[in-house]
Amino acid sequence: MAAVQETLVWDAPVRVAHWALALSVAGAWLTAEAEGWRLLHITLGYTAGALVLLRLLWGVVGTRHARFVDFVRGPHAVLAYLQRLAAGRAPRYLGHNPAGAVVIVLLLGLGLLVPLSGWAMLNDLGAEALEELHELLAQAMLLLVGVHVAGVLLASWRHRDKLVAAMVTGRKRAEPGQPGIRWSWWPLGVLLLVGVLGFWLVQWRAAPQGGLVQPERVLASERASQDED
Repeated sequence: MAAVQETLVWDAPVRVAHWALALSVAGAWLTAEAEGWRLLHITLGYTAGALVLLRLLWGVVGTRHARFVDFVRGPHAVLAYLQRLAAGRAPRYLGHNPAGAVVIVLLLGLGLLVPLSGWAMLNDLGAEALEELHELLAQAMLLLVGVHVAGVLLASWRHRDKLVAAMVTGRKRAEPGQPGIRWSWWPLGVLLLVGVLGFWLVQWRAAPQGGLVQPERVLASERASQDED
């Protein structure tokens, strides 16, 4: 048997954005209902929104498998893929498959709408209706995250791929006629990581007493100060 060959598929900016976005979304969800974690929730929400914007840009000018033209397909191609998947004959893609691409595009869209609606709430642009919209969009995003994870596990099992590991190393098993990318763009990945960590540091330093996670006594003091004003 020929030796299994791997090729570089996911560049460093894609991988850093993926995991930073996953961490931000998970953190924002965990802190959504805790008043004392409000500033951290806002910081993570803004981080997620900025990462989505950068991913959209990279989807236009980035490497082969990061570009939308490489994996976004029309409804006919998506339906055909799902039919073949149900029949156990789904082809293996080096990048995203057509069904996974739909979920990714929807996640990116919600990744913009959720922080945007949260920003509007902070600026009192929509009262209760906007708050309900924000929660509804967040729930829809969590549902899609679940679909995404299930799809990754299914594809990993069906094609014997290590898709989670590939999003860490950037490398996947390649078959004849499946070209990878030449360079990982690691300096840009490092710059993106530094930017995320730098933003968190700035937010932490700019936060009032208590930092991004504020104890109840600090919150009570702030409310009292606002009432006096």
